[in-house]
Amino acid sequence: MTTPAQGRTAEEETLRIGFICGVAAYALWGVLPAYLKQLSFASSWEIVAHRILWSVPFGAILLTFRKQWPEVRRALATPRVLAMLGVAAVFIAANWTLYVWAVVNARVLEASLGYYINPLMFIGAGVIVLREKLNRVQIAAIALAGTGVLVLTIGSGVFPFISVGLAALFTAYGYVRKTTAVGAMPGLFVETCLLAPFAGFFLYMLAREGALAFGSHGLGADFLLTLAGPVTVVPLVLFALAARRLTMTTLGFLQYIGPTGQLLLGLYYGEAFTIFHAVCFGMIWAALILITVDAVRRNRAEKLARCGAGVLPVSRAASESPKSS
Repeated sequence: MTTPAQGRTAEEETLRIGFICGVAAYALWGVLPAYLKQLSFASSWEIVAHRILWSVPFGAILLTFRKQWPEVRRALATPRVLAMLGVAAVFIAANWTLYVWAVVNARVLEASLGYYINPLMFIGAGVIVLREKLNRVQIAAIALAGTGVLVLTIGSGVFPFISVGLAALFTAYGYVRKTTAVGAMPGLFVETCLLAPFAGFFLYMLAREGALAFGSHGLGADFLLTLAGPVTVVPLVLFALAARRLTMTTLGFLQYIGPTGQLLLGLYYGEAFTIFHAVCFGMIWAALILITVDAVRRNRAEKLARCGAGVLPVSRAASESPKSS
């Protein structure tokens, strides 16, 4: 079956839409520092509080549009799911706070390094938590990345706490969400609802002390802070649409768009990029190439095995995956 206007099959059209959504999601995450730089009039904590609060109404609109309220109600009615989302909320709030602080304090390169490290840390978490076994390629990749971080630590004289912290927090968040039966948007909505009272109280205390940026720098500044909701939610929805249409291997390739965009912005903002940064990033890129090529090879072998057994290969990701910066 083809579409008359485009001459593409339905499957090709589905993949095309998924690819566009995936590129858009990761591109938006890649330019996020440029938006956060415009909020320098507010503290990092206030920016995160607005990010939480404005995500709630905007998320509600999207849930209505996508008819996902039943999934939200199921999550709220299931104690285990609600408790797990509470834990996930703590991890993602900490991740957001560290990320915003890094960008506001001219540490965009360190933030980008954290999201390059993240896929490798997911593999490490699988070994530690899920008792998964590594193949030789994965062992080599982790060794390369570890060596890169060591070089940067010795060269700069400071351990890259921001990079490792961001990767560790998001890995913890991803693990909790992976083991919680709820979709990306409904889960994020519940998480932000759980965090909203704390964010609201924090903003109230800032207002009492006369330190609240919102309402003190004009309508343009207030509008930028309000945009924190859509800026948080829209990329996640685009990612969810992509995840339902693309293979995990394709998503794996696309995920490097985000940290690459952040890296380029860090260089644009004039952050120091030493020879030690170059060696560290180079080793991590090499590690990522290794695990990506290995994933493609194993994916093809699995498809061939399925076809040989008379089973059609799965071409689409069946569930939504968490992602946030």
